[in-house]
Amino acid sequence: MSEEPRPHRTAAVIPAAGRGVRLGPGAPKALRALGGTPMLIHAVRAMAASRAVSLVVVVAPPDGASEVKNLLDAHALPERTDYLVVPGGETRQESVRLGIDALPEAITSVLVHDAARPLVPVETVDAVVEAVRDGAPAVVPALPLADTVKQVEPREKGEPEPVVATPERSLLRAVQTPQGFDRATLERAHRTVPRVGEGATDCAGMVERLGAPVVVVPGHEEAFKVTRPLDLVLAEAVLARRRLTDGF
Repeated sequence: MSEEPRPHRTAAVIPAAGRGVRLGPGAPKALRALGGTPMLIHAVRAMAASRAVSLVVVVAPPDGASEVKNLLDAHALPERTDYLVVPGGETRQESVRLGIDALPEAITSVLVHDAARPLVPVETVDAVVEAVRDGAPAVVPALPLADTVKQVEPREKGEPEPVVATPERSLLRAVQTPQGFDRATLERAHRTVPRVGEGATDCAGMVERLGAPVVVVPGHEEAFKVTRPLDLVLAEAVLARRRLTDGF
């Protein structure tokens, strides 16, 4: 008699151990305030907004797990979702692996989400989850590029750089998060792909290196990454508009 398939259970891992130097000095980027609330809390709420997500694992700075846990405890989060905080590593790749290691055995698919993308709509989260549940080993939300892209020969900072190619823009996509994975595939990628230098910045890229297929679903313009001070201004404006129209 064949075994019944395991029920789908999805967890989200949010690596939040980085300092975010491009936003300037001060608190780690994930703890910067957005609309009076830390970006990390917005990101956690964005994952928990999906009814498919039963657990959110936040990977904190190695010496800041208790601070992050207190932060989560101090803010209202959806009660149907469980939350876990674990200390991270020196690189994003290591932090994601530590988050995966903390997942209960029952979890079958994993979302990996940037804490610096605090405003991703729940529809995007659900689209990624659905594509993984439909059988895709790895799924990334992405948008077509608005700008023409040039490949250059790198030079020292400030020096003119020769253009060597202009990739066909219609074939390119700007990738966002959450990226979604079949758990076994993601675990195999983290076991197999070597940690080199700063480590991988994109879990889907690690899966590609395994030779496993990665598919793209439509992303959303509000899932942008808050990296520089101007991004924070835009995020505040988006949040203010949501509060005006949604009443939250």
